[in-house]
Amino acid sequence: MNRLALRDFRCFHSKQEARLAPLTFLVGENSTGKTSFLAIIRALWDVLIRNEVPDFRADPYDLGTFREIAYHRGGKEKQPATFSGEIEFPKSRRNSSSIVFEAVFREIDNSPFPTYRRWSVNGLSLVERIDEHNNRTVCVSNPEVELEIEPRSILDYRTESRLQTPSYLLHLIEGQLPPPDLPSEELTIEKRELKILRDSLWKPLFPRRRNISVFASAPVRSRPHRTYDPTRPSRDAEGEYIPNYLANVSNRHPQDWEKLKEQLEQFGSSMGLFDEISVVQLGRDKGGPFQLKVRKFGPKLKGPLRNLIDVGYGVNQVLPVITELVRSDSPTVFLLQQPEVHLHPRAQAALGTLFCQTAHRTSQLIVETHSDYLLNRVRLDIRDGKTPLKPSDVSILFFEKVGFDVKIHSLRMDGSGNIIDAPDSYRRFFLDEVEREFAF
Repeated sequence: MNRLALRDFRCFHSKQEARLAPLTFLVGENSTGKTSFLAIIRALWDVLIRNEVPDFRADPYDLGTFREIAYHRGGKEKQPATFSGEIEFPKSRRNSSSIVFEAVFREIDNSPFPTYRRWSVNGLSLVERIDEHNNRTVCVSNPEVELEIEPRSILDYRTESRLQTPSYLLHLIEGQLPPPDLPSEELTIEKRELKILRDSLWKPLFPRRRNISVFASAPVRSRPHRTYDPTRPSRDAEGEYIPNYLANVSNRHPQDWEKLKEQLEQFGSSMGLFDEISVVQLGRDKGGPFQLKVRKFGPKLKGPLRNLIDVGYGVNQVLPVITELVRSDSPTVFLLQQPEVHLHPRAQAALGTLFCQTAHRTSQLIVETHSDYLLNRVRLDIRDGKTPLKPSDVSILFFEKVGFDVKIHSLRMDGSGNIIDAPDSYRRFFLDEVEREFAF
């Protein structure tokens, strides 16, 4: 994603546009919409990629009902009937222009429902409109003409049957309108065909990805336990599943575990948190209870293995974050809230290096943070050439309160690590306390 636009969503009234990059930081005071910004990205992803009605109350975001989500200044001012979001994806090998996806949400049963969806690429737009009775209208248009297509519901989205793609659908996939002499009875699109058309627009964006998904983390993550009982690992926002995931990889995939263990230890060491991590089975049965233990190395001797619960809260808080970032099937997009929670300055800075390395591979990171240590490490790594990321691969979004509204400033970084296009309010946000410190 390289751009996000919002209108009438939470504290964003007039249309706000923000530049997204492989590594994007959200900074600003509390209650300026940073978490809401992450939530709308996940919601738009659910509509676009998963073709689902998003749940604006799902962990780790709970934005409430439609009336609590749509912009409202208060008083007698009428609340907007809709709010919208728009994502732009960059050009791909298949598409000569960027892909833009827009969703407009209306209130249905007190909840936001995407009643309007638009995919645009190569001068062609596919538009779906859905009313409160779930009646669907589909049309395809370019700047010259709009072609309405009647959707049929014979085939279900989940059908496994193979479908021979009609010739007119091939035209649409290639970004062209069907021939004008096409018989009108052929302008009927099955649900399965509609899915093929949608997929043809976004799948070329991720040609090598196996796990095309968004992972959203909570700002406060799981608590450590002295002993864990094995369960089937399933991703959750607080990382409760991480110990079982590590035990599962250790027991069932020894080669994968050695690689994952090495990466965890590399970043644990750079953060000054631990030099070794181990899954310790209690008994001979690999399916039985287990413990997670870590060890710090001294100048001459290795220290003792200590239970995760005995080494401080910071290790347990950051372990879900670094595990998600380095695992082989990592998601496409990370939405991270305050990953520096409970970490000392050295560990916060080391996270910046890890983020640079992760964003350079294939994943996109959008990080809400209050840590200038983390931001400064990214700036310095770019300045000193310690990261493959270019300055243009980093975006800093500064959220500034303007009355009852919030304005998003898209800031850039130059090759020396300097922040450019920054308003005076951004400089005050970070420098006031520094100036105060050296005022004596």
